[in-house]
Amino acid sequence: MREAGVQGAEANRRQVLYWRLLARVFDPEEHPSLEQASVAIVDDLDLPPALLDPGVSVDNLVQRFPALATEFEALPDPGGPATGSTAEGGTTSGTADGGTADGDTADGAASEQVRRAALISKLLLNTFQTGSGGVTASRLGAWQKDAGWLKTALGEEGAGEVKGVLSELEGDLVGRMRLREVLADPKLASRLTPSMSLIEQLLRDKANLSGVALANAKSLIRRYVDEVAEVLRTQVQQTSAGAVDRSVPPKRVFRNLDLDRTIWKNLTNWSPEDERLYVDKLFYRHTAKRTTPAKLIVVVDQSGSMVDSMVNCTILASIFAGLPKVDVHLIAFDTRAIDLTPWVNDPFEVLLRTNLGGGNDGPVAMEMARPKITDPRNTVLVWISDFYEFGRSQALYDGIEAVHRSGVKFIPVGSVNSSGTQIVEPWFRQRFKNLGTPVISGKIQKLVFELKNFLG
Repeated sequence: MREAGVQGAEANRRQVLYWRLLARVFDPEEHPSLEQASVAIVDDLDLPPALLDPGVSVDNLVQRFPALATEFEALPDPGGPATGSTAEGGTTSGTADGGTADGDTADGAASEQVRRAALISKLLLNTFQTGSGGVTASRLGAWQKDAGWLKTALGEEGAGEVKGVLSELEGDLVGRMRLREVLADPKLASRLTPSMSLIEQLLRDKANLSGVALANAKSLIRRYVDEVAEVLRTQVQQTSAGAVDRSVPPKRVFRNLDLDRTIWKNLTNWSPEDERLYVDKLFYRHTAKRTTPAKLIVVVDQSGSMVDSMVNCTILASIFAGLPKVDVHLIAFDTRAIDLTPWVNDPFEVLLRTNLGGGNDGPVAMEMARPKITDPRNTVLVWISDFYEFGRSQALYDGIEAVHRSGVKFIPVGSVNSSGTQIVEPWFRQRFKNLGTPVISGKIQKLVFELKNFLG
């Protein structure tokens, strides 16, 4: 009975700490009742009041109270080192009322859970309460270290689950500070986590960077490109390709021998006396696919709203450019068009040559793309855009329709990002549907599947 009461009381104390955590994360204003109750709990656990202050980093906390470092490090393992020590390195007493050993155990276990709740609340508060307004380089550095402590506490699996959220938070902090100040500090820049929001800012500001800042910006862009390329390359390898071209005779080599079919077709030649199967005809598997070099033309809208798609498709184009018998061309456009084909094998160089922002002029890009179409039925044209043309809609659609009627495989893409959310101009969406070429708007696997089916 006493044990149940202890556990209930400790559960209430944990609840107070977590309610206080939620209140502070979603509202920077203090709630006096929750603050007072939390201070009492922390004091009763012999923990320092600074544990409740989001303005004190975890690094500063463990420097002042070294014993806490062991406790934070033991969080992934509830059965790890005992955490009954005080912040100053002493030990807490068992019970004050001379209870039984079983009572001591119950009290200790329940108190241990509250202590863990206090430490976890500190990590979560420092990581998720990012505030508002400007951010200094030192503030970003402190947040990165706090986030590191949280990832350690969550363990490898847990850290992987929150990786995306932490990247978004870091991107928000970077967006609220002077990015050039961070890039000018190699140590601070090296701790940045490459993310889409960060890459977008770097691409927009690259013309204003020089020296160490520009070198660090390029390093971050290349890190992100390499990470995305690794994922996309795996998707390209895993996605099923087009059908085998059975018009091409199978190559008569041993590795293509269809043993089962050969036996079945020659069963009439079985000799009971010799107990042998005499084979007068061998059968081989068809393995040949497209032999005519295919041409892939990728046209990418580089206006500000299409950054995610542009980065993904630029990297994807480079992957397909590395495949045999695929001739890849890359064009980026806003109010002007630029032929990026010479750099299509290096998405990093492509991104450095893009100029984010501006309006849309699809017909200009079409004028650049059409001369590249020399064999329509062996060409695929991928057009990545939100298709908001502001007065040029009919001109662009007429060009697209003419290309499609000539035999080109036309693939309109509204978005190729992780979220799959992208607004596509309704007028275009309906006409593409009527043309038999509905807009692909979703995860990049859809585009990979379409391309592999065509290229075979």
